[in-house]
Amino acid sequence: MSVGVLLMTHEAMGAALVKAARHVLGRLPLPVDVREVAADADPEQMLRAAAASARELDRGDGVLVLSDLYGATPCNIAHRLPGLGVRMHCVSGLNLPMLLRVLNYPEQSLDELAQTAACGGRGGIVVDHA
Repeated sequence: MSVGVLLMTHEAMGAALVKAARHVLGRLPLPVDVREVAADADPEQMLRAAAASARELDRGDGVLVLSDLYGATPCNIAHRLPGLGVRMHCVSGLNLPMLLRVLNYPEQSLDELAQTAACGGRGGIVVDHA
């Protein structure tokens, strides 16, 4: 069993990150799906679509939702998923280092993977003093 990964992002961001992750890793070791929220999207329709994706991704260990911006529509939709019976954690601030870190630890539990995601995202931010 493994944790599923659902990216909830603004338009075009999630697909680009998954494409970059495939470029780096070749194959993705966890099941991944992307739900991108367009500016004119109906939040209720997006919630139903995200719930369907999450149910498909959940193979018994839950779903890690990675959202691009805390408090924005994709994140707010993700936070409503538990009310529809989805076992999940949501980590905001999605960046490529976060996604790659998550995908490099497919054996971790949902709780562990949420912490790994947060550490990966923060660790990928570097200020170059050169």
